[in-house]
Amino acid sequence: MRDPLFRMALILGLLSAVGPFAIDMYLPALRSVAEDLGTTEAGAAQTLTAYFLVFGIAQMIYGPMSDATGRKTPLVIGVVIFLVATIAAALAPSLGWLLVARGFQGLGAATLMVVPRAVIRDMATGPAAARMMAAIMIVISISPMLAPLSGSLVLAWGDWRDIFAVLAVAAALSLCLILFVLPETLPETRRRPIRPAQMAAGIKLLLTDRRFVGLTMIGAFGLSSFFVFLSTASFVYTGQYGLGPTGFSVAFAINAIGFFTASQFAGRLAERFGMERVISLAITAFASLQLLLTTLVLLGVDALPVVVAGLFVANACLGLVMPTTMVMALDPHPEIAGLASSLGGTMQMLTGGIMIAVVAPFMDNSSATMVPAIACCAVLAWLAAAASLPRLRFRARA
Repeated sequence: MRDPLFRMALILGLLSAVGPFAIDMYLPALRSVAEDLGTTEAGAAQTLTAYFLVFGIAQMIYGPMSDATGRKTPLVIGVVIFLVATIAAALAPSLGWLLVARGFQGLGAATLMVVPRAVIRDMATGPAAARMMAAIMIVISISPMLAPLSGSLVLAWGDWRDIFAVLAVAAALSLCLILFVLPETLPETRRRPIRPAQMAAGIKLLLTDRRFVGLTMIGAFGLSSFFVFLSTASFVYTGQYGLGPTGFSVAFAINAIGFFTASQFAGRLAERFGMERVISLAITAFASLQLLLTTLVLLGVDALPVVVAGLFVANACLGLVMPTTMVMALDPHPEIAGLASSLGGTMQMLTGGIMIAVVAPFMDNSSATMVPAIACCAVLAWLAAAASLPRLRFRARA
């Protein structure tokens, strides 16, 4: 990768890591939140759902805005909203207050999901864009590996409110990065004014594009598997396996390492074997491994090392899928890259929120319910791939 692209990927990665940190750093504190605000663990987990749902819907705002005003303006607006909401969350006197603050956090953080994708599309396409996306994930990988540990460290000398204080500092630094370091990548000649009729036409074009929808839903159900894990892992690892905040953080980080390590090979493999082939093989392996782990757990082989190792290997396969599907979905739509990124992100985040809501009634804070729920998402991701990728569709029919 050329140096300018790597430098841009580093900047975008630092910005993109803020949103995941707002999720992962907070996980070890869920029980403390429940105790301090006088609610249940399920009530505390609703703060994640509030974040995800608003995060998903808000992406439809920032994509068209970035197409009309350039990439920097929506980034500044979103990060300011995130900063104010984070301060409000640190001061929350009740669960209701915290739910609203987390929702506004999602509203602000959505810009850091949408706009970096559009910036990548401004600068590169195809395997080069996949490599750039993978380079961004090098930085993002710091989040699931270090964020829970950072949260545990904060809890060691403070409480859950101090976690939000740290996030507020990170938001302020991100704002400085956007204002003084990040260049504008969308020239005025390529900007498109926000026109409802054009947006409707663009959305219709994207939703009738079978390949765009299929690739987006592959990522949606793949991401849903991770969301289901996020919403349940804290209680499973600390409840069933007796891990403390630090032990949970380490186990959580191990699962994430597989995903982000494998993602670094996505661009190279796409260049050598083709993007569609990489997705087809990786999504098949992901679903198969999750089904195998589910079988082992239901047969009683549910020791912590088995669950962690199984999720590690399966998530490594998913790491090859996510950056590649993002790039392939946006490639055919350069003139509406912001809108396509927004719609794709919204579809993925809403799917993740819906899957959390669907499986929640069946969760009993054990691996016997968590692992099958993750496998369900994996199978749905494979079905989306079989319906949208010619290579995999042909094999499925055969």
